[in-house]
Amino acid sequence: MNITQGTGKGISEKNRRMLGILHREMSGPFTARDAMALLSLDIERTWRFLAYLVERGWLARVRNGLYITVPLDALHPAQWREDPWVVASKVFAPFYIGGWSACEYWNLTEQIFNETVVVSNQRLRRRHVEIQGFHFLIKRVSKDKVFGTSVVWRGRTRVPVSDPTRTIVDILDDPGIGGGMRHITEVLNTYLSNERRDDSRLLEYANRLGNRAVFKRLGYLLETLGVLAPNLINVCAREKSSGIALLDPTAPRKGRILRRWNLQINVAGI
Repeated sequence: MNITQGTGKGISEKNRRMLGILHREMSGPFTARDAMALLSLDIERTWRFLAYLVERGWLARVRNGLYITVPLDALHPAQWREDPWVVASKVFAPFYIGGWSACEYWNLTEQIFNETVVVSNQRLRRRHVEIQGFHFLIKRVSKDKVFGTSVVWRGRTRVPVSDPTRTIVDILDDPGIGGGMRHITEVLNTYLSNERRDDSRLLEYANRLGNRAVFKRLGYLLETLGVLAPNLINVCAREKSSGIALLDPTAPRKGRILRRWNLQINVAGI
């Protein structure tokens, strides 16, 4: 077995075999208890073994108590990082990748964002989390709101990501995870001209999510973009609520009130 070039520190045959097991069997980040079950060690020996491997560069810590294997030919093992989607699958589950990150995945935008949007059922103290140098933007939802996802493979790890239609509904529900309304308008326009467009599913998801502001924003944008979708627009007009919502909650509360959609148009140039 070719051993890491970056450390120069040897490893015994027994430890090499156990490291090989971790490489073969572990898909993505793992805990000491995961390794304990796999290696048939008690927890204390497992902790010591993992610390030994980290010290010599055979493993890397994603964060306290969470590890990843380092490719055996890595030149700089201490700097090795896991795919952020794979990290999210271990840290934030139950979850899915959503917002602008899903927009990027489904080619609904050409814009690149530095944070990965994670929609999670976990109660987390912070909305912005950094792990292994990766930045995550977390949106919490109840378990019954986790629907409309597709499973994609990242290496050997299955990761759920909002499907294109759920992605549109999510960013209309919370423009803060969509990069703001100007960007969302571009994304929606791309979706509507894409083969993945699904009007019936769009309405189904919006109803299931339960935020009537989604219908207001969608109806307004459809008319603003000049989209020929009379059924969509009629349903949006019927389903909107009576209160006034902001077109973009991430922007200042100002601008004219459009009674047609019960929206305060607080973003210009759309």
